[in-house]
Amino acid sequence: MTPSAYSAPVMDSRSTFKEGIFLGKVLFCTGGGSGICKGMTEAIMRHGANAAIIGRNLDRLTQASKELAEKTGKICIPLQADVRQPQTLRDAVRKAIEKFGRIDFVICGAAGNFMSPIAALSENAFRTVIEIDTLGTYNTVKATISHVREAKGAYIHVSATLHYRGTPYQIHVSAAKAGVDAISNVIAVEEGPHGVRSNVLAPGFTSGTEGMRVMTGKKTNKAEGFSNPLGRFTEIQDVANAAVYLFSPAACYLTGQVIPIDGGAEHLRGDFFPYPSSVINPSSVETLLKAKI
Repeated sequence: MTPSAYSAPVMDSRSTFKEGIFLGKVLFCTGGGSGICKGMTEAIMRHGANAAIIGRNLDRLTQASKELAEKTGKICIPLQADVRQPQTLRDAVRKAIEKFGRIDFVICGAAGNFMSPIAALSENAFRTVIEIDTLGTYNTVKATISHVREAKGAYIHVSATLHYRGTPYQIHVSAAKAGVDAISNVIAVEEGPHGVRSNVLAPGFTSGTEGMRVMTGKKTNKAEGFSNPLGRFTEIQDVANAAVYLFSPAACYLTGQVIPIDGGAEHLRGDFFPYPSSVINPSSVETLLKAKI
């Protein structure tokens, strides 16, 4: 009988870390109303922290905050803000401080992405992704840094692996995420003497997310057609587990790092689409392409 390939289990962080390791701590998370950032927020809350989740859609945030509070027994408040508008972030930080009195951890996770060839990508669309991902990260850091310094806290920035190589139809997000990685590295060096740590998590294809649908057209976790040493796509829980570790005391000496959460897939990554035919004829992958936001 031919042996089957190994597929890694999906573990709950509570199987490794104590549930109360973040008691008394407060998380401030942009993009926390859905997807990976919501999953990270839930994991941090399950280990004792209260949280503020930030985004543009207040209805979504309100529903998400209720779900997170019910699942974890902790407090989660929804704060409406646009990471492209610094004053709205400063207002959100003020409200978080009024509610909790501190901010220990920050997840910079607001993001936007879609597929588009350069020829069809407007300058406005390119700029918008840079504003959300790169400038949004910087604006979030500027609004929170004094409180994170005071708490001797930490940042996690959500990036990607797309810019490690040239990825067709992803010039906008590749540029944006390269900037995010650079921001984190500078924070690690400049703020380390103040007791602040900064790291990047770079998820691979993550099951059940909008990014998965945009990049692969898939909603399942079956990795057919994609090489992965650990036999499956990334799950939100995988990223959440890494976040728990990075914010935990066990990672007190870890800063300035960019950590792919992809099961080793980047080492085997080939072309997302048939190359060069998909570049010569974008209509062959038109179901995945959007030229505008």
